[in-house]
Amino acid sequence: MEIRENSEQHKDDAFREIIASCRSLSKYETNIKSALPQILSAIVAASFHIVIGISLAYSAILIPQLEQPGSDVPITKAQSSWIASIIVIMVPIGSLVAGVMMEFLGRLNTIKLAAIPCVTGWVAIALANNFTWIMVGRVLTGFACALGTSPAIVYITEVARPDMRGSLISSGPTLASLGMVIAYAKGAFMDWRLVSWICIIYTIVPVLLIQLFVPESPVWLVSKGRIEDAARSLRFLYKKYPQPEHTDQPLSEMHLNALLKERETKIAEAERNVNRHGVQQSKLRGFLKPTGYKPMMILFWFFLIQQFSGIYITLFFAVTFIQDVGTEVNAFTASIFVGLTRFTMSLLNAWLLKRFPRRQLVMVSTTGMAICMFVSGLFTLWIKEGTTTLTWIPVVGLLLYVCSSMIGLLTIPWTMTAELFPTEIRGIAHSISYSMANLLMFFAVQSYRTITDLLGGAYAVQWMFAVVSVIGFFFALFFLPETHGKSLAEIEAFFADKTQPQRVPTERAAKPSVTEHLIRSPSREAKLKEVELMLKNKNGA
Repeated sequence: MEIRENSEQHKDDAFREIIASCRSLSKYETNIKSALPQILSAIVAASFHIVIGISLAYSAILIPQLEQPGSDVPITKAQSSWIASIIVIMVPIGSLVAGVMMEFLGRLNTIKLAAIPCVTGWVAIALANNFTWIMVGRVLTGFACALGTSPAIVYITEVARPDMRGSLISSGPTLASLGMVIAYAKGAFMDWRLVSWICIIYTIVPVLLIQLFVPESPVWLVSKGRIEDAARSLRFLYKKYPQPEHTDQPLSEMHLNALLKERETKIAEAERNVNRHGVQQSKLRGFLKPTGYKPMMILFWFFLIQQFSGIYITLFFAVTFIQDVGTEVNAFTASIFVGLTRFTMSLLNAWLLKRFPRRQLVMVSTTGMAICMFVSGLFTLWIKEGTTTLTWIPVVGLLLYVCSSMIGLLTIPWTMTAELFPTEIRGIAHSISYSMANLLMFFAVQSYRTITDLLGGAYAVQWMFAVVSVIGFFFALFFLPETHGKSLAEIEAFFADKTQPQRVPTERAAKPSVTEHLIRSPSREAKLKEVELMLKNKNGA
């Protein structure tokens, strides 16, 4: 009897996985037109990243202007480090708040509320007459960056079909890169106060677009019992999909049924987890499982390598970094090209994430970064010694370094913050890992000028970046899990199976499950037939 119940449970689980993944198994997988509502929703939800990119790059144009003789707000080198890095230290706080807010208020409402501290921060910077008020503005915009980023990534993870999830998640960094280009370009020709006023527009427009065009995450709506709202959201997201041939149900209804079944499973599991005093056990217990702590450990080392490879140091100190290498190229003009390079490569990155495995991209990325920083550091040393007149080579090296970083090491760690964790802790885990990454970024950015002094100059810093990039190559080779083309359920199973292999009944072991058979099927047509058969059996039952 127990074996039969287990078998039925496995069949139900397989059915749920098939329905949840039916888009990947169907002929509509490569039909971009059918996915337009999902693409639109994802990009609009991620549009707040534009002002985030401006906020991150703003220090690169602000610090050189404040350090100029005759500045109305003079600053020291130590204060410049705080202006660059304080925005980063605020992000972990904002991420933790966002993790709670997005669970209670929804993914999109949290993004809308992020506009309040963001607008306030830009006003404080624009009206600042001393270092303190600039810091107040940077604190508020940094807090808003986290409120607007974490919910957008989680939202995209929940509404995007599996084969497009990585590319759509990368739209966030792409739009942030666009924001950086805007900041660098405006900083080259405008006063920093005027740039601050203009940034208010970039904050308000995304909120209006989200309010007018984007439905809330159906996953979150179902988790809150708002079934009708979830049905409307799914009808919008699937309205361009043709009617499946194997059933009278539209895809939106099939997905809703899968979400409802998953909710029932979660509720039943939660009831089993009530302790003897009748108190629900904390969600934090999920971090004690391999599916919780193993991804967190991997992300810690991944982000540590990312930050000290220099990716974000060259972002926050773009103009200063170019000046330090001793080039004769105008630093503000060069920073615009840095921003354009980031943006162009971020567009290509969306295709790369869809086409190639994550690990391969990271290994190619770190290899290119190491070569570029080594050569750039070598010429920086020769410029310092006066043995070469090729002062433009470090600038070209920096541009190629940025190209290489955008292939993998800059974008993929952020993508994985939402991919690696199971559903029950995804919101909180994403916020924690995002906060952890920004703490590491703070220490990296804050220590840039100290490291430069300790190592003896810009050339040594670049060689340090090259060494860390080499370490990143071997980390990807030996430790980084592959998530390309895998469903969220498969990624969760990877971490669970590594340390807790499940014992299966003999009956199931002798005959592969429907999900396993689908994976082994030699063709798409065979997969479709298996789905049809499973649906008929389910409807017949």
